[in-house]
Amino acid sequence: MITIRHGNLLDADTEALVNAVNTVGVMGKGIALAFKQAYPANYAAYRAACAARTVRLGQMFVHDSGLPDRHRHVINFPTKRHWRSPSRLADVAAGLPDLVRVLREHRITSVAVPALGCGNGGLDWATVRPLIEAAFAGLPDVRVLLYPPA
Repeated sequence: MITIRHGNLLDADTEALVNAVNTVGVMGKGIALAFKQAYPANYAAYRAACAARTVRLGQMFVHDSGLPDRHRHVINFPTKRHWRSPSRLADVAAGLPDLVRVLREHRITSVAVPALGCGNGGLDWATVRPLIEAAFAGLPDVRVLLYPPA
C-alpha cells in the first residue's frame, strides 16, 4: 500500500528509509546530506563501499542501523554516478527491482521512499512517480510512504 506523505522523511515511522545517493561517496546536498548527519555510521559504511567500488547503479547498498525496529535499515539507492551529474531515469528504473528484492529479502514491512532522482538529480516527479508505484505494486503487504519533492 502506497501513501503519499509530506514533511521530513527521516521522521517516518517505518522499518526502513531509502536514501538517494551517488556512487562516489559524497553526501553533500539534499536528502543525502540529511542522512549523513542523522546516520553517521551509514555514511562511513557507504564511503568505504564507494572507495571499494561496490556501490553501483542498479544495486542497493543496505546498512543495518542496529536500531531495534524503527529505521533499522538505511537503504542507499544510487540515482546517479557522480554528485555533479544529473540523475538518469534509466538508472532509477534499473534500481527499483533491486529495491523490491531488498525489501523482500530483509522481510521489511514498511519503508519511506523519497522522490528518487528528483530535486538535486533533476528528474521530473511526474515521470518518476509512476515507476516507483509500479515497482511496489507487487508488494501489497509493504507499507510504502512516498515523499514527493518539497
